[in-house]
Amino acid sequence: MNEVIELLNKKNIKYNLVEHDEVHTIEDMDKLGLLDKGYVCKNLFLRNANGKEHYLIACGHEKNIDLKELASKIGSTRLSFGSDERLKKYLGLEQGYVSPFGVINNDDESVIFVFDKDLKNMKNVGFHPNTNKATVYLDFNDVAKIIDEHGNEIMYINI
Repeated sequence: MNEVIELLNKKNIKYNLVEHDEVHTIEDMDKLGLLDKGYVCKNLFLRNANGKEHYLIACGHEKNIDLKELASKIGSTRLSFGSDERLKKYLGLEQGYVSPFGVINNDDESVIFVFDKDLKNMKNVGFHPNTNKATVYLDFNDVAKIIDEHGNEIMYINI
């Protein structure tokens, strides 16, 4: 978490950090009132059929993701969830901590970030700062800028 907060401060990005008990589901977040503080996103770490492409998918917590349809939309082969080992290798994260802020650990810039178009220009979007014991709320455009400046590819689709 500290690396994410340091990065946001270094880039003079405005944010609201809410530390809380560990959460594992959107339902856990709702019980703590976190959905009332901003638009909370769910994030999935996926891989293609041969495991050579990795994706971080982010959309609103209320949306359903059909992996077959998603693969078609992003021009990928069959998608499946990335293993704990892959998540650690490519984003330096553990299961339950998946977040676009994992980009800071993706040294080879290989993970492709796929965002729901609805997130563009949202002013108060919540993501975990690489831990599920806090949520940081900020302008989505700042998140996209961090990823873009890091050098990773970003795709926007309708989810």
